[in-house]
Amino acid sequence: MKICVCIKQVPGSSKVDIDERTGVLKRSGAEAKLNPYDLYTVETALRIKEMLKGTTVTVTALSMGPPQAKEALEEAYMMGADVMVLMSDRRFAGSDCLATSYALSQGIEYLGGFDLVITGKQTTDGDTAQVGPELAEMLGMPSVANVAKVLSAGKDSLTVEYDMPESVNVAKIALPCLISVDKGRYSPRLPSYRRKRDMADAPFLTLTADMLHDKDASHYGLDGSPTQVERIFPPEASNDRTLFKGSAEEAADFIYKGLSAEKLV
Repeated sequence: MKICVCIKQVPGSSKVDIDERTGVLKRSGAEAKLNPYDLYTVETALRIKEMLKGTTVTVTALSMGPPQAKEALEEAYMMGADVMVLMSDRRFAGSDCLATSYALSQGIEYLGGFDLVITGKQTTDGDTAQVGPELAEMLGMPSVANVAKVLSAGKDSLTVEYDMPESVNVAKIALPCLISVDKGRYSPRLPSYRRKRDMADAPFLTLTADMLHDKDASHYGLDGSPTQVERIFPPEASNDRTLFKGSAEEAADFIYKGLSAEKLV
């Protein structure tokens, strides 16, 4: 079985520079980390691999981003992924959900397709939760979102548990398919020092736009993004505070009056 986990490197803090002209984040040189949801993405793939013990299973970690995004792939490799693939090209920069999904689908096509594609529910720098379902549509795969746990895995299907607003449901889905994983009911494993030590020999591939089947630049990056950011800005930070001394009753009255003045109660 061939499994592809789509992961992303996101800003490591809320203090990120923004390009005022394009409205996109300046990722180059910024502190970065593996998207927290993608820790569960990788863990889910590795657990499925363990469930299919005796069957040849290859886990490929795929990411799109600047060269520094290789660090996220290396973390996935240290957790247990077998292959690392980075889609890195200036023509991919500024992609919205649709352009990102399309580029990833082209990358997956280049790699020969997969029996199972796993994405995180969302990323902490976008929070749209759209890439997984859009990617499934472009790949022509059935999909399940909000997956909390894989109950069983076979050569032809998966049985998963997924969360809905008012219920927890179970679905059996035929392969090939795509699942979008939420922060599940198990903890992601820690990176292995032994695999870190062997990183130099790990399979790694960089894909550029010229290597994809569709080389039309208008389908990628800002040109291929039908949604455009009108305005983006960091939240204003304020350290203003008021110190009040008095009895509990006086403090409660002071707080109530303050909240009332701001029309919060």
